[in-house]
Amino acid sequence: MILLEHTPMEPSAVIDRLRRTTDAIVGEADLRERLAVGRPLRIKYGVDLTAPHLHLGHAVNLWMMRQLQDLGHQVVFLLGDLTTRVGDPTGRSDTRPVLTPEAIEANASSFLDQASLVLRTEPSLLEVRRNSEWYDGMKIAELLGLFGQVTHAQLVSRDMFRARIEAGREIAVHELVYPVLQGYDSFAMRSDLTIVGSDQLFNEQLGRHFQQRLGMPPQVVITTTITPGLDGRAKQSKSLNNYIALTDTPRDKFGKLMSIPDHLVEPYAHVYTELPLDTVAALAASAATGGPAARDAKLRLAAAVVTRYHGAGAARAELTAFQETFSGRSLPADIPTVVLEQPVATVLDLLAAIRPADTRSQLRRLVQQGAVTINDARVSDPTSPVDPVELIVRSGPRTWHRVHPRTGTGVPSNG
Repeated sequence: MILLEHTPMEPSAVIDRLRRTTDAIVGEADLRERLAVGRPLRIKYGVDLTAPHLHLGHAVNLWMMRQLQDLGHQVVFLLGDLTTRVGDPTGRSDTRPVLTPEAIEANASSFLDQASLVLRTEPSLLEVRRNSEWYDGMKIAELLGLFGQVTHAQLVSRDMFRARIEAGREIAVHELVYPVLQGYDSFAMRSDLTIVGSDQLFNEQLGRHFQQRLGMPPQVVITTTITPGLDGRAKQSKSLNNYIALTDTPRDKFGKLMSIPDHLVEPYAHVYTELPLDTVAALAASAATGGPAARDAKLRLAAAVVTRYHGAGAARAELTAFQETFSGRSLPADIPTVVLEQPVATVLDLLAAIRPADTRSQLRRLVQQGAVTINDARVSDPTSPVDPVELIVRSGPRTWHRVHPRTGTGVPSNG
């Protein structure tokens, strides 16, 4: 048996550290027992390779895993290349389109890069696996044997499947078996522990089911706190443009956090930072009073998040830049300049030209949310016409562009 090289912590102390962002623990007694033995745990972190956009909500789980890595435990990063071809039905009202092998490989690389912003990557602390390793070579008889250990009633008991049945929507057979495949992954990779959002509890409970049926101790399942997105309503999502990406710059992270509703200060500080809990309580009280106190609470929150990802120096720089820009009413010194290659007719056309990575629906929402100003004038209609002159465009909490139309000679206009 391999024992931890690190100085072991008491199981209660380890669990207490994790409990800050924990919703529930399935198998807590097993977790205590395994921690007491002193063997490095194998921590399952499985992802489907569909949309490789990790945000602060995903990172709650990653930071819990990082804490365990720092104690000598190993994260087994499972790239679901086979199950991605099947498609996780979680939270979906329709069957998901199947990705090409090339898209799956590109997404796998992106996921690894983003997760490495939090997780340690030493081979003893991070193992990367793909579930095609066991599924590609599995015989049909063996696969059917797995299906025979789960009933139809178990599968259709999931809320999402019941809702689709009641709405008269189709459920493909491959969607029904997806939880079976994800559950068997836990057996194949010898998972001791998995840390997931509550929406994945059903699938990971099947992991415990298979491990017990196949003669292995069942994995512990920790579900984590889920927080709303920047709008204070739906959870963070790229399609809703209400998220803070792990790959966002320090400036973007800081600015987005300054834009959140006051009531999100407490939950964000609680799950996205390591601020002492008495400090979190004080920030919540300040945010509840509104006005300058709420603004200062958000400044402290934003600085704490930026510090966690980019260091204290970056946080100080962004705090100074924010205060100079908004308190001093000055523009940032490093506004990028965009020269329009083609004429634009509307505000939406203009935004599409200066923010090509965003969809037109995302840009339309920015305008409708009141997050766009042109030469200090707020715009509310994405179809409003735009004059072909030099413009200062602010789109979002801290994103500016200096825009020049291209003249017939190829020289930017002086406005």
